[in-house]
Amino acid sequence: MAVLNRMDWYDLARTTNWTPKYVTEDELFPPLMSGAFGLPQNAWEKYDEPYKQTYPEYVKVQRDKDAGAYSVKAALERSRIFENADPGWKSVMKAHYGAIARGEYAAASAEARMMRFSKAPGMRNMSTLGCLDEIRHAQMQLFFPHEHVSKDRQMDWAFKAYDTNEWGMIAARHFFDDIMMTRDAISVSIMLTFSFETGFTNMQFLGLAADAAEAGDHTFANLISSIQTDESRHAQIGGPALKILIENGQKAEAQKRVDIAVWGAWKLFSVLTGPIMDYYTPLEHRKQSFKEFMEEWIVAQFERALTDMGLDLPWYWDIFLKDIAETHHGMHMGSYFWRPTVWWNPAAGVTPDERAWLEEKYPGWNDTWGQCWDVIIDNVVDGNMAMAYPETLPYVCNMCQLPILGTPGKGWNVKDYPLEYNGRLYHFGSEVDRWCFEQEPERYAGHLSIVDRFLAGMIQPMDLGGALAYMNLAPGECGDDAHNYAWAEVYRALRATKKVS
Repeated sequence: MAVLNRMDWYDLARTTNWTPKYVTEDELFPPLMSGAFGLPQNAWEKYDEPYKQTYPEYVKVQRDKDAGAYSVKAALERSRIFENADPGWKSVMKAHYGAIARGEYAAASAEARMMRFSKAPGMRNMSTLGCLDEIRHAQMQLFFPHEHVSKDRQMDWAFKAYDTNEWGMIAARHFFDDIMMTRDAISVSIMLTFSFETGFTNMQFLGLAADAAEAGDHTFANLISSIQTDESRHAQIGGPALKILIENGQKAEAQKRVDIAVWGAWKLFSVLTGPIMDYYTPLEHRKQSFKEFMEEWIVAQFERALTDMGLDLPWYWDIFLKDIAETHHGMHMGSYFWRPTVWWNPAAGVTPDERAWLEEKYPGWNDTWGQCWDVIIDNVVDGNMAMAYPETLPYVCNMCQLPILGTPGKGWNVKDYPLEYNGRLYHFGSEVDRWCFEQEPERYAGHLSIVDRFLAGMIQPMDLGGALAYMNLAPGECGDDAHNYAWAEVYRALRATKKVS
């Protein structure tokens, strides 16, 4: 008996489709869920995934990866990594697990939508494996740090962060719900797997894995690396879908979805990954600046991927390239100043040595962000701590739900980008955020930001204490300085020396 070679067998199996007899094609694949863009079935049957894998192959690879990750965890369980870690690194773990772990289940739902409703049989096969991936990622990121829950109330709170109205989590859910939970199968493949996972998970996973290894947290490093190898496979699900849309006259629709998702992902990771890499990671363990990492792993990759696909760079690319050197500094200062409203302890990261590093990596930092930190430093050194804490909530964008900010100094450029829609005035942090809203205003108009909720009287009493109660943040869970302001002692000593001289 002739035996088919692997690729012949694979192509035969994965292209198997069916012709419905008892239901219509639209009943089998509802357009609202499938997102076929009016293309016939035979167009989608030309879908050809670049990464081809069968279920038996998948199981073998995953078994080997799990064995490696879990063995490292078991070997290091008694090493007291968490107890001995730099406080800034502990905050990295709390922020990551709170923002990402439960989001993996949302990604599993998104993969399941592609698995069930995509008209492309190849996509259904790959998203089946992708759904299993995301469930694995969620379970590992909940299980691996669970031993730390009893040691730290903030780590315990991180596990419920996704279910709260903490302002950072409102922003994260707003983005994840947009690209994962409320889109058709083809839009999910473009916005989640191509736009988000192809590039932006590298920010949090590759960069963080390298920093974790440098910091001695090999359990975390191996966990994150194990996850990213999955991402690199199912991140390719969206590419063939884009190719089909472009070949069938739907380039504009494809481009719009890419542009919306890339910007949303950038804004979210500017507040999560940027501060972690440039401020929280101990100076001696930093491999690259956030900007350097972005240019190497994100910018170059997207430029190549979009060009190869036949798409254009997003119209705002020049704005994006400028933002990667600026935005995360503002997000860091915002999350630090509003530290009682987050579930981790932000690391200031502004000792003289750290500032010298920041000035080297971001020329002009001292004359811009450094001036603002000088004010915070003076208040801390003077014991004027009331001035180092917020009295209000951050002013946030109605699209990304993150603080509206600008670059301080002589070129102070903070700007609101307003838009009136259906009799209501909306506020945006950038021209791009406003543009994203304008593409589908009916999708976003009803969402209430944390400021909208405050003004609507949903937060009572209408002060910071009421806001913390609304966010379910209690004393011991609210953030404060990661190093208990020990970093300020060098400035106190410098001031004393200056007085003596």
